[in-house]
Amino acid sequence: MRTLKDVQVGETVKVVKLHGTGAVKRRIMDMGITKGAEIYVRKVAPLGDPVEVNVRGYELTVRRADAEMVEITD
Repeated sequence: MRTLKDVQVGETVKVVKLHGTGAVKRRIMDMGITKGAEIYVRKVAPLGDPVEVNVRGYELTVRRADAEMVEITD
């Protein structure tokens, strides 16, 4: 299983499934990261956290812990 935290800068991936429950999953979905959404990874901070991505036409910064809950495919 490949997650958003494993994606390299410059890659575009597609969301397959969201893991997690309750408020955490709801927060991720509220940011626009839903099944079928395409995500482009723009930057990763020097220490690896957070990750800056483009989702649905806007820029978003996601913590590494939240990125680990997003299962993706190429």
